[in-house]
Amino acid sequence: MENNLNKIFITGGAGYVGAVLVPRLLEEGYSVTVFDLMIYGEDVLQSHPNLTIIKGDIRDEHTLKDCIPGHDCVIHLACISNDPSFELNPELGKSINLDAFRPLVEISQAASVKRFIYASSSSVYGIKEEKDVYEEMLLEPLTDYSKFKADCETILAEYQSPEFTTVTIRPATVCGYSPRQRLDVVVNILSNLAFHKREISVFGGDQLRPNIHIADMVDAYLALLKAPDEKIAGDVFNAGFENQTVLELAETVQAVIGDDVNLVRTASDDNRSYHISSKKIADKLGFKTTHTIKEAVEDLKTAFEKGLLPNSFEDERYFNIKRMQSLKL
Repeated sequence: MENNLNKIFITGGAGYVGAVLVPRLLEEGYSVTVFDLMIYGEDVLQSHPNLTIIKGDIRDEHTLKDCIPGHDCVIHLACISNDPSFELNPELGKSINLDAFRPLVEISQAASVKRFIYASSSSVYGIKEEKDVYEEMLLEPLTDYSKFKADCETILAEYQSPEFTTVTIRPATVCGYSPRQRLDVVVNILSNLAFHKREISVFGGDQLRPNIHIADMVDAYLALLKAPDEKIAGDVFNAGFENQTVLELAETVQAVIGDDVNLVRTASDDNRSYHISSKKIADKLGFKTTHTIKEAVEDLKTAFEKGLLPNSFEDERYFNIKRMQSLKL
């Protein structure tokens, strides 16, 4: 294992991406500590001799100071994710997504953690006219969610040092099947509607939405974990598959789920179009996506067929905003 980064501390490790990343890290021989509120179920992760699960809140600095020492790398996934969840309770969103960040970084550095990997978002760019949106472009976040993501990137950069390697990743929207499923992101929403209702509503359709298969997202974190310090220190990387329109995504879903799925197009005044270039991570780290959006839909279809996602419209565990409301977070 490169870099001697053997012990990994993951905030939000029982979330949508974490629930796929953690088993993969264990499979690769890492020791993993997951620090998570576990609000989407205690059974998301299977027990493993090299896995420790701590039910905790990243705003609890006292507990973090107890738990982080002894780890080589922190992967920070925990956040109130996406704009609707954030708008539900802006104070909560700010306390978790922004206020807790600097203390977490400082505690990690003080505990002699060697590497800190931060999950930002490609939404930090705002809306750009340019076809290829690359990492050095001006950030123009449009919502508090994306503004705080950008603010945390700036904070993290202050702590980069030879002893403490910091790196930020800006993922596209993740899609596909996970033991902690989300059905409130675009490809997954369309797949759920197509499979169960046999109809997809597309609002507008020409807007671009960059997505990435969850397995590729996991591979991107492994690339950041395994890279030598000098290739990533203080740097930022986009990670996405290809930039497809909402209509193209809907047509992909329709092709996988069945010809009988009715595709209804409606005009929309939401013309937000996002697109990112993932050339830098390919050039510097050799990371390229190997899974298509079609595969993500196929995985979801299989999960629906096997009954792995029961009550896929009603169960609040699949919908961040519904879950947060019910827990009165």
